[in-house]
Amino acid sequence: MEVQGKVKMVGETQTFGNNGFRKREIVVTTEEQYPQHIMVEFVQDKCDLLNSFQVGQDVKISINLRGREWVNPQGETKYFNSIQGWRIENLQAAAPSAAAPMPPADAFEPATNLTEEDHDDLPF
Repeated sequence: MEVQGKVKMVGETQTFGNNGFRKREIVVTTEEQYPQHIMVEFVQDKCDLLNSFQVGQDVKISINLRGREWVNPQGETKYFNSIQGWRIENLQAAAPSAAAPMPPADAFEPATNLTEEDHDDLPF
């Protein structure tokens, strides 16, 4: 699955517990009739994928939906969902190359120094 939109916020990496679990969040605003602010979390080594992204960039994030079950101390079962990212791409167009434009075909003069032997030099 994918989420596409404009970066609204990129959070700092958070570390939890003694095992060093890491999480980093990004919020993307979708560009549709009713824009949605979607929070996506990146975990462990995927946190570093967000280092080169900034607010305002158009991105596409590949995601997995995650669900968890938890039983509270009173014995009630609760369910939690999260959106976990595993790849992010910048959608803004790359700057066009600065190559010189091709001159029009009529800007070249025709060759006048061809002989009968020159015109049939193809190897096949």
